[in-house]
Amino acid sequence: MRANREYRLIHRRGGRLPSRLAGADRFDQIEVVDIALGETILLWDLPSRDAPLTLRQLRIDMAQLEGAEFVARWRDR
Repeated sequence: MRANREYRLIHRRGGRLPSRLAGADRFDQIEVVDIALGETILLWDLPSRDAPLTLRQLRIDMAQLEGAEFVARWRDR
């Protein structure tokens, strides 16, 4: 089963401004949650300027990879 069917991607912004306008001290949180268990599988606190690229890469991988492959690829990042 594809990862986007097994996991939910949650992005929490550290402020109201878009990431390209945010200050260097703002951090966003990206979380990958197992839908069946309701538990967090992966979690990152990233500078807000890095978050959009990471989200884009996560979405692409979630659409293309199986669940176990996805977790193995992203676990050590």
